[in-house]
Amino acid sequence: MKKRNDKPDLTDATRGKRLQRVMADAGVGSRRACESMIENGDVTVNGHLVATLPAWVDPDEDRIVVAGKVLPRPDRKIYVMLNKPPRTLSTAKDEPGADRRTVTELVDHPAAPRLFPVGRLDYDTVGLILLTNDGELANRLTHPRYGVPKTYRVAVKGSLDEEAIKELERGIYLAQRKAGRTDGAARTAHVEIALIARERDKTVVELTLREGRNRQVRRMLAAVGYPVKKLERVGMGPVKLKGLARGQWRELTREEIRALKRAAADQRADKKKSEPGSSSGSRRARARKKAQQQPQERKQPYIAPDAATNSAQIRKRKMKNAINRATKPAPDRSTSPKPPREDAE
Repeated sequence: MKKRNDKPDLTDATRGKRLQRVMADAGVGSRRACESMIENGDVTVNGHLVATLPAWVDPDEDRIVVAGKVLPRPDRKIYVMLNKPPRTLSTAKDEPGADRRTVTELVDHPAAPRLFPVGRLDYDTVGLILLTNDGELANRLTHPRYGVPKTYRVAVKGSLDEEAIKELERGIYLAQRKAGRTDGAARTAHVEIALIARERDKTVVELTLREGRNRQVRRMLAAVGYPVKKLERVGMGPVKLKGLARGQWRELTREEIRALKRAAADQRADKKKSEPGSSSGSRRARARKKAQQQPQERKQPYIAPDAATNSAQIRKRKMKNAINRATKPAPDRSTSPKPPREDAE
């Protein structure tokens, strides 16, 4: 185990965050001002002077001193994996008087009493659910904009045929509810399906979704005529449910946390790249595209109010002048001198 007085390797980018960013987040100053303080020799990490950049630190573990003052450590972020048992609510608190068990009651973490679940599982659905106090990452993992996949292992009644599998992959129209009312229907996004086992009375498949509608898996399978017998979530992004008994929990490893953050960030970046006009000048590109898609109206010439009243008279004069020019004899140009010809340079 590394001692506190050992010189840290701040050139290792896997340590965490850049030193100037940690200082700026703590309110020391702007990043540029923090960089100047580091280069001037005003910052130490674990008792060792840091005067060169880049430098990476772990704000949860490293002792950072700026101009003689210890930088306060941020609240420690906790990431927990729970193997949710059945008949358990995926909320922090139950409704008054209901007295049902919640996932937060199963996780008694000494360092983080205020964990909240990332997303939800149905009351009787079992399997992987994450709990954390990191609101930013929780939003990335649950918001469909980031497209972090969730994998479910499902046992359905009967032998699931190929036509039903193709229909599920293409998408199923499910009713949407807004403000407690049914508001039309929308097709589900593409679903990845892997066949695990097929027997006479049941079929086991794995479904990977990138959206999270209410009871989506059960409703999709019911729509193609195969009711769900058992439903378990076995993965969220790169994190898989392995080696954890039902009702037990553990903290995620550092590698799992990094993989989750990369998955959320990469999904969003890929989607941005695929969107038209996502590079520099995207506003102008979107405006040009919108203008091309809209029908172009022919611009009418401006006519002054006084001229508009005399338009009929103007047309008559033009017609009369044209008749006069047609009836007037052409001039004799045989004796007139020709203009000198100009050579092209």
